[in-house]
Formats: sequence, C-alpha cells, structure tokens
Amino acid sequence: MTEPVAAQQAFRSALVIEGAESLAAIEDEVRAFAGPLGYDRFVLFSASATKDEVVERIYWVEGAWFGDGENVDAETYVRRCPVTRHILEAREPFFWTKAVAKEGELYKIVRQPRGQGIHGLQIPVFGPLGLEGAMSLGGQRIDTSRQARLALGLIATTAFFQAHRLLEAAVEAVGPLSDREREVLAWTAAGRRQIEIAATLGLSERTVENHLRRIRKRLGVATTAQAIRVAIRNGEIAG
Repeated sequence: MTEPVAAQQAFRSALVIEGAESLAAIEDEVRAFAGPLGYDRFVLFSASATKDEVVERIYWVEGAWFGDGENVDAETYVRRCPVTRHILEAREPFFWTKAVAKEGELYKIVRQPRGQGIHGLQIPVFGPLGLEGAMSLGGQRIDTSRQARLALGLIATTAFFQAHRLLEAAVEAVGPLSDREREVLAWTAAGRRQIEIAATLGLSERTVENHLRRIRKRLGVATTAQAIRVAIRNGEIAG
C-alpha cells in the first residue's frame, strides 16, 4: 500500500466510521482497513489515567490474542495484557511485540517488531479529559511502516469517539431510574457505604448491591462511579 493510497483509504474509512450507526459497522470498517495491513486482533476500550484500573470499559475485543487459536474474552485480556498500562506513559502510537520464552510470554515495547510471535500497535486516544481510550491492533505479519502507523492512528481515534458517542446515545435512550434506584445511587454518590445505605433505607445489604447492579446494567456502564456520572449528567441525581 503506497503512501498516497494509504492516506486516501484511511480518510475514506474514517468517514465511514464517523457515520456508523452501530458498533458492528465500526468493527467491519476497521477490519476492512486493517486486515490488508496484517492486523487480525482488535481491542477498543475507554481508559483513565487517574485510576488504578486503567481500562474503564471495553467496547470491542476480537481475535486469538494469546496465539492459541482461541478468542480471548474481555476479562482475560484486561487481566493478562501488560502492554495496556504503557499508554499512561505514551503520547503517540507505539509498537509492541510478544514472544514465547522459557519463562513464559514476554511483552516488549519496541521501535520495530521483528521475528516470530504476535506483534501489535497500541494507539492512545486523547480528549478534553486527557487520556480517554485506546485501540490495540495485533497480528503475526503486520505493516509497521510510518504511513500505516499514521493511518491506523486516524482510524483508531475515529473509531473510539464514534463508539463512545453511540454508547452515550444508548445511555440517554434508557428510561429514568426508579425512585428507589435514585435513592440508592444518590446515597452512594454522597459517599455512604452499602451497609449504611441499607440501614438508612431499611433494606438488606444484598438488596442495595442488587439495586446498584441493575443501575449499572440499565445505564450501560461497568462501574458504579460511571453510573453516578451518567445519572448526574442525565439529571437523575444531584451533582
């Protein structure tokens, strides 16, 4: 793929992604662009540089990341991928490589991946809040040229923000929380522990946890902290 063609194709793909109306459509376009460059493993996630758990929410994970012919689930990826935390130190896309040694799998951040094993490109995405997300792409024979790296940076950034917009729209489409759910979440936002909320509202601690679990599911978020932010934005509870 020559440099002019890469730029033109990346721009066209970015336009398609920006107009996508579903996460599946975003995934299809990323595959179509990245596949010819040798990438067949993908992870797209939101991230935070201010929390112990870097990955906040995984939008998409696909491919045999561990080279064993099995698709990896999101939880396994988060638990086993040491490359992820490097985005806290990065300001631009970086390559990584994974080799199998006697002591097990060995990940390295490199300038240019070489040799056998799974190689990849991690692309941090920045917004008004600083680090907001990232996309990681991997494969065994990947294009590591400068034009491919820049093109994939555009694709990944566009994919992240469009996936984020689709998620936000889905959250806003959810009906209002029940009065009890708002009470539980409001007390949680005020810093009360579950045992204290249970005593205040005359509920069991298990019931409080069940309410929080349903709230997270209804709002389409992974953590209670995210649920609080969404509920404040939607006017469900006071900020």
